[in-house]
Amino acid sequence: MDDIPRDQLSGALRRGAVKKHVAAIHVSGKLTLLQRKLSNVLLLNAYDTLTTRVSHQIDARTLCLMIGYNSNDMDTLKQSLRGLVETVAEWDMLDDKGRQEWGVSSLLSYAKLKGGICEYAYSPALAEKLHDPKVFALINLNMQRRFTSGHALALYENCYRFVRTGSTGWWRLDLFRRLMGVDGSAYYEVFKQLNAKIIKPAVAEVNRTSNIILSPETRKQGRAVTHMRFLIKENPQLAILDIDDGEGARHGEVYARLRALGVSDRLARQWLSVHGEEQVQARLDYVETRKNVLSKVGYLSAALEGGFGTEPAAAPVVEPPNPQAERLRRILEVIKARTPTQRDADRRLFLNQLIEPAARADFERHGWMSPLNATRIALFWEDMSPGLFGDLMSNARR
Repeated sequence: MDDIPRDQLSGALRRGAVKKHVAAIHVSGKLTLLQRKLSNVLLLNAYDTLTTRVSHQIDARTLCLMIGYNSNDMDTLKQSLRGLVETVAEWDMLDDKGRQEWGVSSLLSYAKLKGGICEYAYSPALAEKLHDPKVFALINLNMQRRFTSGHALALYENCYRFVRTGSTGWWRLDLFRRLMGVDGSAYYEVFKQLNAKIIKPAVAEVNRTSNIILSPETRKQGRAVTHMRFLIKENPQLAILDIDDGEGARHGEVYARLRALGVSDRLARQWLSVHGEEQVQARLDYVETRKNVLSKVGYLSAALEGGFGTEPAAAPVVEPPNPQAERLRRILEVIKARTPTQRDADRRLFLNQLIEPAARADFERHGWMSPLNATRIALFWEDMSPGLFGDLMSNARR
């Protein structure tokens, strides 16, 4: 988002008078639930450099863990990546000057796996649209994990981007079938069956598990349903901030403090979105009082992602003497360098290795600064980054 000059943004982000400019990228619905989740993880991973880099990379094991694949199941990952390359994204919208623009692109222009790394790219035209929050809404990964149905996630994605306008507008029924991935099926040509098997279950799951509530409406020609739309409002039980809409967050004092500390734009907005301004401010106040902390960003990340108690000053975090202090410093530096997507996968991978309830509870409370798991944490990061500790590793194994 830093790459887009603020004076070039329009639409819902700047002027209410241009609400008609809000548009959507329609993505073919013939994707599995895992493929949809994969596409969102890849987009979030690439987002900060979407318009400035030709290609993007993420480690394949991290990618598998984030989507729920077996980390060794490269065949499934290859099949899913192939599906994204074969999937069509289409847009039809007005530009800033009111001119009609239609475009089509494969969702990924290419993907390859080499040396445990997944490299992929978007076409320049699609990357520009994906990076523009007026056109495409970035899906919060914490939200997408709630979905168990591909149709429900597809419906959520296609409706969520219209949350500011309160309605998707009228969709032709053939377009809706395509968005849900059931076009070409004679069974779903009958609206009664489409409604019973696709629409009602998907709406129920979106309303039950997401941060929006949908109300479907239909329009008929004679007795036949020809169009439908979804009215959208925020779910007061599960409302969260949109991590792609940075206008409000960027004007806040806490956001400014995070940026001054060296936190990236996207990560600052994600922390504010997931944890809330009050909690981030409390952790920030606490971290800024700590002395002899070489990486305050890494320390803050551990405080937030580690889930310390609501009173951070009361958290039993003790800065250990050397060489443990140096070991912790190196761990926090490695964590700082990883993307939010990778950090989440790292936590889940480590947590899955903990059998004892006490060890799991301590890690869930203190994250990577868990005193009960200090030795295991050191061994874990030595395995993730061989040579990280050098001669310090001999102490960690004692």
